[in-house]
Amino acid sequence: MTSKLNCNFYCDPRDLAEESVLFGASSAMQEVRDQVERICSSNLPVLIRGESGTGKELIARYIHFRSPLRDAAFVKLNCAAIPSQLLESELLGYEKGAFTGAHDVKRGLVEIADGGTLFLDEIGDMEFSLQTKLLHLLQDGQYTRIGGREDRRASVRVLSATNCDLESAIEARRFRQDLFYRIDVVSLHLAPLRERKEDIPTLTQFFLEKLSRKFGRTAPPLKPTVLHLLAQWDWPGNMRELENWVARYIILGADHAVAAELHRHVLVAQESLDRSLDNFPNTPHLKEASRRAAVATERAVILKTLQANNWNRKKTALELGMSYRSLLYKLRDAGVPPRRRLKTPAMIAAKKRGAYK
Repeated sequence: MTSKLNCNFYCDPRDLAEESVLFGASSAMQEVRDQVERICSSNLPVLIRGESGTGKELIARYIHFRSPLRDAAFVKLNCAAIPSQLLESELLGYEKGAFTGAHDVKRGLVEIADGGTLFLDEIGDMEFSLQTKLLHLLQDGQYTRIGGREDRRASVRVLSATNCDLESAIEARRFRQDLFYRIDVVSLHLAPLRERKEDIPTLTQFFLEKLSRKFGRTAPPLKPTVLHLLAQWDWPGNMRELENWVARYIILGADHAVAAELHRHVLVAQESLDRSLDNFPNTPHLKEASRRAAVATERAVILKTLQANNWNRKKTALELGMSYRSLLYKLRDAGVPPRRRLKTPAMIAAKKRGAYK
């Protein structure tokens, strides 16, 4: 058996996110959590579906760690990252002399995963011919190395993941229907981040702690104004994109750059929506509602940032990535009085401290 000390095919519990982070508070992910709790102790194949970056591998590792196989190997194979001509040798291994350059016997990942879990990421990209051999493994627990003459046996739990429509791939004859039925015994659907925005603060804090340890840096908590901006973005790259944003924040060492770029992304997305609505001339009310929503969102972000900066306009303009003149115009449009008319006690006290500039 391969030594755990010399192999990275074993799950370290410290690498797993807490359940509150992994599943969050959204109803869609709570349903996934309930499903996972029921299947962890079984040996059933599981198909994890969801957009890229939704955390499919995290869920797979969680299932493995909560299963009776937790002390055995967890072996991942990304079917989209390896050229098709090499994928079979990675999965099944090969015998010495099987082809030019095969100077030694190579164990495949199926053999390494024997007694544990085999995670096939992006299984929809697996070559059709290799799907047949995978089906043989799932049906009979048998496989053959490239160049081998005898069947070998392996007992593995197969977890699969995909971000593509396998049903359409079946109709297009790119994916075997019988293999689909074998891997889709239990199906989990992970919600994209835009449908679970209530989880963004928890996920952001998790990434802050995780990446601070990784980079050896201490990053201050994100300001409420930045967290508000995070909730305005739809995150097409999902949790992976959010993690990259947090990494950028830690490396840059300041949140004004992150906030400014997020602010620009939100405005660009809104402009794109407006252009799309322009193609529908009979929807004036929809376009007006969209415009008002964008204005309200921008106004809320500006006011929250201004308040967080003790009403310092220059600092707010810098943090939001806009010119000072543009900020003054937007504040006037929002009905915020000029400095000479600020009368609240908090504002007067802030003015005495020199906060207004």
